[in-house]
Amino acid sequence: MLYTTLNKIRAHSPCIEGWSKLLKTLNKTVADDEILPFETILESNGLDDALWCCRSAPEYDREWRLYAVWCARQVQHLTVDVRSINAVDVAESYANGLTTAEDMGAACDAACDAANAAASAAASAAAWDAARDAARGAARGAARGAANAAASAAAWDAQKDCFLWVVNGGLAAFGKE
Repeated sequence: MLYTTLNKIRAHSPCIEGWSKLLKTLNKTVADDEILPFETILESNGLDDALWCCRSAPEYDREWRLYAVWCARQVQHLTVDVRSINAVDVAESYANGLTTAEDMGAACDAACDAANAAASAAASAAAWDAARDAARGAARGAARGAANAAASAAAWDAQKDCFLWVVNGGLAAFGKE
């Protein structure tokens, strides 16, 4: 299981709302050095805050990086640019000690170039889609929005489940440690 402490989280200036919620859940009023499982943060504050709190535990950098790789692999089939796929491959290799920080930097730069190109193409496509949707009527747009929301919710649930698996030692169970 992966842990942090309230003092480590506090050192990164958490948002007031999330911090208050976590303290209330723990029945505390101030930060301390008591061991705090990430699972407790997830249960108390949700995935967004649990992920944000990962910065308080850099000693688990490998686990966080492998979790990010897992998330990227879930949507990799949607990726068409080899530079983006390569960046995920290099991140995984780096987490496993098989490549250098320089390799990571180069893969990151290439992926950023791919992301910029994709963003430009997406902006164009979004403008076209918006015009087409307006012409076809609000009903179809609403249906698409509902489908996207459902898909997004399902993806978020899968990410939450995987995060829980990672913080509970899942990497060790599969020989990834």
